[in-house]
Amino acid sequence: MHKIQQSEQRIPLRDLADSSEDLWTHTRDGEPRGYIDAQGLKELWIHTGTACNLACPFCLEGSSPGDKRLLPMLLSDVQSYLDEALTLGVEQFSFTGGEPFVIRDFVNILEYASRLRPCFVLTNGTAPLLQRTHQLAGLRESAHPIRFRISLDYPDASRHDAGRGKGSFEEALQGIRWLTENGFDVSIARQMEANENSAAVENKFRLLLQGAGIRENVAFTAFPDFGTPGAQGSGPEITETCMNRYPTEADRAHFMCAYSRMLVKRNEQVGVVSCTLVDDDPEYDMGSSLAASLDTRVMLKHHRCMSCYRDGASCSAP
Repeated sequence: MHKIQQSEQRIPLRDLADSSEDLWTHTRDGEPRGYIDAQGLKELWIHTGTACNLACPFCLEGSSPGDKRLLPMLLSDVQSYLDEALTLGVEQFSFTGGEPFVIRDFVNILEYASRLRPCFVLTNGTAPLLQRTHQLAGLRESAHPIRFRISLDYPDASRHDAGRGKGSFEEALQGIRWLTENGFDVSIARQMEANENSAAVENKFRLLLQGAGIRENVAFTAFPDFGTPGAQGSGPEITETCMNRYPTEADRAHFMCAYSRMLVKRNEQVGVVSCTLVDDDPEYDMGSSLAASLDTRVMLKHHRCMSCYRDGASCSAP
């Protein structure tokens, strides 16, 4: 864990470390890395664990049935963190996996969280969700709204099922249909392809959804290939000089680590990491306190940080 000392806020970072050899503070070429200091806690993510009903080869979390890289969450694991987040001004609770709906206690967690703040759930929308619709129906009247984002990689069943398994495309459509018909807000997470015509791709999706009897005008979020856990990027790194592109706090507010944190469970202990994309790197572990994590400087070392730098990506958009 890398705590900001008060003196670090006054001394240029390049004077704090000697060293081209410290790859946390410096790039491979010895340049001081770019970094983000937290501006507050608007969003708290809860990682429900890497267990999933699917085993997609491109999964950025490496999730699969029974996977235990990150362990399943219980309500008792996260309740105090949800309560603490309220005192820190949190505006939304968001959930990712794995597949949240394979976790036995997930609906209990969601029910508790939605009493406190709006909630956002990332899910593949397949059998685990469909088997819990009777429980979800009871959350339509939650104090705060719950919205969902369903993974639908391509507007083509064969391409989608090639990565996620036969029948998963049709199950996801069933999940989208049930959620929209029952008053939940739904968006689509899709795969981004190089040099794509985004408007044309999303129009194909809309025609597909309309043909499936889903009339809602859903929003889309397109994601690049982030690589599997432990993958190493070989592209350019983000230096202090690069961050001149974002000179003010307002300019840097689109970086997730400026306003969000995520809870993960390892070795039966819940801890905090800086965002949803870096839990495969132990240098981003920030201890067990949400409040303390907001005093922890985040170096833009992970290769996935480039997505935020380049595109302003947010895992909770739109």
